[in-house]
Amino acid sequence: MDNKARLAKLKEKDYQKIFGVTKPIFDQMLVILEETFGEEHRRGGRPLKLSVLDKLVIMLCYYRDYRTMESIAFDYSVSKSTVYESIRWAEESLMKSHKFSLPSKRALIDDFNIEV
Repeated sequence: MDNKARLAKLKEKDYQKIFGVTKPIFDQMLVILEETFGEEHRRGGRPLKLSVLDKLVIMLCYYRDYRTMESIAFDYSVSKSTVYESIRWAEESLMKSHKFSLPSKRALIDDFNIEV
């Protein structure tokens, strides 16, 4: 999949529908991930199976669509473990930036009010 070409054609209003985030948030996430990747691979390394953009799209689609990792792996012609590692890397990189975070489990439980 060539996500760069597909995203170039995508309208700004469609980002929220497809990824669950607005285009400015998507762009901010991408910048953070590219900076993190640059820092981690200053000396080089083996070639990537998935680009940083692909990893971001995979993570957002995984949470937005509830697709299985096997299904995503099939679409990108990679293994399930590569998809898992991509999602995990993107999550950790975004949380380490302190610009994005998930609420703690306790916060979610405390906010959970059931009325009958």
